[in-house]
Amino acid sequence: MLKILAATSNKHKVIEFKAAFAPLLKKMTLLTQDDIPGFPEVSETGSSFEENAMIKARAASAYADMPAFSDDSGLEVAALDGAPGIFSARYAGDNASDADRIAKLLADMQGQTNRRARFVCVIALAYRGIDVKTFRGEVNGEIIREPRGSFGFGYDPVFVPDGYKKTFGELGPEVKDRISHRAQALEKIVAFIQAELDSMDDFEFE
Repeated sequence: MLKILAATSNKHKVIEFKAAFAPLLKKMTLLTQDDIPGFPEVSETGSSFEENAMIKARAASAYADMPAFSDDSGLEVAALDGAPGIFSARYAGDNASDADRIAKLLADMQGQTNRRARFVCVIALAYRGIDVKTFRGEVNGEIIREPRGSFGFGYDPVFVPDGYKKTFGELGPEVKDRISHRAQALEKIVAFIQAELDSMDDFEFE
């Protein structure tokens, strides 16, 4: 049976990945890096979401000797010239909490009337250390002035997606897992892998 590695140990992402891949799990096994002993730390040295996702996917597939995918995602705020962007996870420092990052974001946006922002997620798939494909998802919305809601993680409590009045932190997984940037990218990679499982030709997945 085909094995594919999701190169993350982030418990929130693992939940989303497993939910997205559920329809394929009769034909394949989804592993995470916690299933791979001695999985190395990979530095995100790219200058874009695409570059960082591919760096991680390439390293994971080479180390585990199996197809692997990794995502890089973040929040781009118009009034901050796209920040925090690829530095979203480290926006308030390497060891900062979600609350710390939100506090810094809201402080940096004090006095800003333009609250437009977007979440971006890029998932990269690699095989034997070679780039295969990237899948991108985006969701636009606005940054509110105070956190609301306890669902999700990251900047979810201050982001209201277009078409909704609640934050991702209030909407809960039943909605977020359907409309989010990561949900969009996951839908694309799942469709791609489903096609590969049906043909098993292009990349000789084993």
